[in-house]
Amino acid sequence: MIVDCHVNVYEDSQILPLYGQIAGIARAGGFHIKSDPPTVEAAMKDVDHAIVFSLRYKDSIGIDGDDEVTARLVKRDPKKFIGFAAVDPRMPNCMELLEHAVEDLGLKGVKFGPIYNGVSLLDPRLVPVYEYLQRKNLPLTMHMGTTYGQNAPIAQGRPLDVDTIASRYPDLKMIMAHMGHPWYEECIVVARKNPNVYCEVSALYYRPWQYYNILICAQEYNILARDKIYFGTDFPFTTVADSIAGLRKINDQVEGTRLPRVSQDTIDRIIHSNPLAHWWHGGLKV
Repeated sequence: MIVDCHVNVYEDSQILPLYGQIAGIARAGGFHIKSDPPTVEAAMKDVDHAIVFSLRYKDSIGIDGDDEVTARLVKRDPKKFIGFAAVDPRMPNCMELLEHAVEDLGLKGVKFGPIYNGVSLLDPRLVPVYEYLQRKNLPLTMHMGTTYGQNAPIAQGRPLDVDTIASRYPDLKMIMAHMGHPWYEECIVVARKNPNVYCEVSALYYRPWQYYNILICAQEYNILARDKIYFGTDFPFTTVADSIAGLRKINDQVEGTRLPRVSQDTIDRIIHSNPLAHWWHGGLKV
């Protein structure tokens, strides 16, 4: 089985001019960013399941999605797609939108970007979100790591605050996206310590040296054996095929050296990881 645990969906109309102005900072030539429901459905043809969400990041990177577009994608193939709500705690109707997403649209978790919304995980505005998710047995995926948006405070992308929230809400399943890059050591030790915290490798293969070091660190801390790391792409910013190929080729750059290798077991465990069995208490049936 292959599950892509990090897929973005939004309509073309939800891409704002700001995005085009700053996208080149992240990668030379920018990105292919079309990610409407038909495009995502075609891109996910070779995976068994995909966890999908929109982005409410209009003032940081210029994408202003909503939960309705996520629900439209899920309806195209409810057996394949698992929708998460997009939360921005600065919005006065944040909880109303979240309840609508879960209770009316049938979404199964939440995506939140502290760095993109400029809101710390320790901010009291998030308390009702945490309480609601814990009560409803819904996981929280968080963008953890840096970003290129000039309106995104970098300090909010560091993983250490996850440790505090995980201990306050031990029944809340939390997932750190992108392995907290470049603070991957913080991500790994937080995931190792807390039974309710996981991480995933989306959007890492195109920085192969960093990716290699992340996976070696994860092996040394022995978190793979506890099903702590999951496969994801960050589509449309990467693809399924390129993400798998990048992971399978991770040792190419150290051939001819005495550096340690990322084991085949590590590679296979990540590609075939199953968040449906671990991110919800009792598992998620789709």
